[in-house]
Amino acid sequence: MEGVSITIFITVQKIYYPLLCIMGIPANLFTFYMICFRKCGMSNSAIIYLSCLAIVDTFYLVWVILIDLTLTFWMLQPFWHSYPWCGILGFLQYGSLYSSSWIVVVFTIERFLVLSSTAAKQHFSQSWVTKLICMAIVLVSHLASVPMGWINIVKPVNLTVDGQNVTLPRCRYRSQTYSTVIVWLATFLSGGIPIVLVIIFNYLIGYHLCRASNLFTKEEQRTIYGRSTRGTLKRTILLLSTVSIAFVVLSLPRFVTYCILRTKYNDENFNRNDYSLPINVAGDVANMLQNLNSTTNFLLYCMVSRRFRRELVQLLTYKVKARELSSLFTYTTMKVFSVVDHRAPPASNPVTVVLTGLKHTEEKGMQIDKDQTLKLKT
Repeated sequence: MEGVSITIFITVQKIYYPLLCIMGIPANLFTFYMICFRKCGMSNSAIIYLSCLAIVDTFYLVWVILIDLTLTFWMLQPFWHSYPWCGILGFLQYGSLYSSSWIVVVFTIERFLVLSSTAAKQHFSQSWVTKLICMAIVLVSHLASVPMGWINIVKPVNLTVDGQNVTLPRCRYRSQTYSTVIVWLATFLSGGIPIVLVIIFNYLIGYHLCRASNLFTKEEQRTIYGRSTRGTLKRTILLLSTVSIAFVVLSLPRFVTYCILRTKYNDENFNRNDYSLPINVAGDVANMLQNLNSTTNFLLYCMVSRRFRRELVQLLTYKVKARELSSLFTYTTMKVFSVVDHRAPPASNPVTVVLTGLKHTEEKGMQIDKDQTLKLKT
């Protein structure tokens, strides 16, 4: 990649990351609201897992995409190229990354256990158990990311800015074995192991559903599960396959490129911003895919729900209906006041009603003569 291609690639990243923040952060917060405060037809455990996932993905977008990558492409000297932000930002980034990855893994394992064991279903159906699990995942993830606060160091670096050589402080990896070992562990904890576990347990879930469907005839399945059982089973397996494929496709390239960068190009003098090298281009594209994963999780886990879509449509059309109802109320009110204010002209020929033969008897025996008349004029 040379010349114009490099400029285009950098421009794409300048636009891509702010756009990802603009779309991803509100999307995750909106998903949290929909899951927690709307009736989307999800179990209590699913509500807790998915709402927690939406929150940690939001923090990931803030720490990694907004503060790190967006400022890197739009500012010459971001604030985190200084002490102590250099170490703090690394701790926060890997804490949110671990949390997001392992919530997906634990949620997948929990679904498998619920399908395969009645005792596990009764245990995990309790909300307090799921809340404790999510809190433990977030806490352990941030504890595991504490060593990441010491893999970077602020050091002066010679840079060329507008044709001039300047020396600026930069947050760089320590040239020590400690940093290399920690980065390798972080790579497997955030990418390699979660990818393998998600693939395995999604396969086991699909296998379990297929095996369970063979235990009953079509008539028994319709009696037990209702109509369109095979169609529902196919959609469930398709959903699980989609989740697995999406997670692997978006996470695996970063895992591979990161391993290559930390082995073949693990040199202190290696220029990561030199896009004439294919590995740097591949590494940045892999990062773009990995970061996209934090904005699409709610689509994979929530938008496939019919109840979620129904609630979403009702929420989006509520304002339109409220506006129409307000207009109708205003129109009706104006018509009522128009009728009240309207005064009919007096009639030219008044009508006289004569009642004869009227007989009214009270308890005391009072009687009105038949010849008495009552005239009503209108």
